[in-house]
Amino acid sequence: MERHNNFDALRLVAAIGVIFSHAFLIGEGRQDNEPLMRLTGGQTILGVVGVFVFFTISGFLVTQSFEATRSATRFALKRALRIYPGLLACLLVSGFVLGPLASSLAPGAYFRDGGAYAYVVSNFTMVSPTRSLPGVWFTRWGAGGVVDGPLWTLPCELAMYVMVLALGVLRALDLRVIGALIALGMAAIWFDTASSEYFAGSALWLLAFFASGMALYRLRNSAILDGRLALLACAGLALSVPLKAFILLFPLFGSYLVIYLAFAPWLKPFPAARFGDLSYGLYIYGWPVEQTLVRLNGGAMSWEKLFAEALPIAAAIAFLSWHLVEKRALRFKPQAPRRTTTSIEAIGAGATDP
Repeated sequence: MERHNNFDALRLVAAIGVIFSHAFLIGEGRQDNEPLMRLTGGQTILGVVGVFVFFTISGFLVTQSFEATRSATRFALKRALRIYPGLLACLLVSGFVLGPLASSLAPGAYFRDGGAYAYVVSNFTMVSPTRSLPGVWFTRWGAGGVVDGPLWTLPCELAMYVMVLALGVLRALDLRVIGALIALGMAAIWFDTASSEYFAGSALWLLAFFASGMALYRLRNSAILDGRLALLACAGLALSVPLKAFILLFPLFGSYLVIYLAFAPWLKPFPAARFGDLSYGLYIYGWPVEQTLVRLNGGAMSWEKLFAEALPIAAAIAFLSWHLVEKRALRFKPQAPRRTTTSIEAIGAGATDP
């Protein structure tokens, strides 16, 4: 189906924003000079907002995917094929190529340690994932031992898939339930459950963004995606800054703007996936690429130089990941029975299945 939306472009921008934002932390060990951190008065960074964008789009498209699939087994297989092949390739490269090259341990000692195997298995199964590799420290800063920071969101994403599957099977994907999920997620933001040591805290903290995407999918046949409402959402998001509630109110205003921009009639669809859907690869490879570059430059770099060098390298790796791993895995994606769709029912189907 032709792509009559900008989901691919928005995800690409979000992934690039994550790499841009992390360049401050990885290169200079501080984020107080990051543009959005300064703009919001220290409330958040562009990389975190990129995660909000990903989860909002995912909520919209994954809900659409379940309704189009109408099969728990096919839905689960589609979701697994979207996340796991690319993730496994990234973990193997990190654990068995990058790790021994960057480790202070001799290769024999590195592989005998067992930490690399634990890193791959724990992050692939998403059960108590580890963040470091034996003897590997990239930078002078506190995050120097973290091999791939953004991977923390993947178990949360998987939890959202399970939630959609459960609600779909129970025929509870309606606005009342979704509204309750948004309220629960906003309460989690208010109480800052992301700071909890438990996985549930992080998942709940991201729930409102995903659920907002779900709600906007359910409202797709209404006139909710309107330019006047978009202006009000812009005003609400701007007002959230002096109210010190930018993150809290983003599920209401920011998530709306994300979906609005995906279908804005005045915004011509940009062929962001012309060379492949690179957003996932950029997201999971950007951090280790930046860590490696800083290590090769003595443990510190200016954010400008780091971002300029890391982006094309990460893009090249993402290109290979898409064409050699992700796209090939998606060929096994089960197809739903053909059915006739009206144009308004198909608005979510024009984007690559997340």
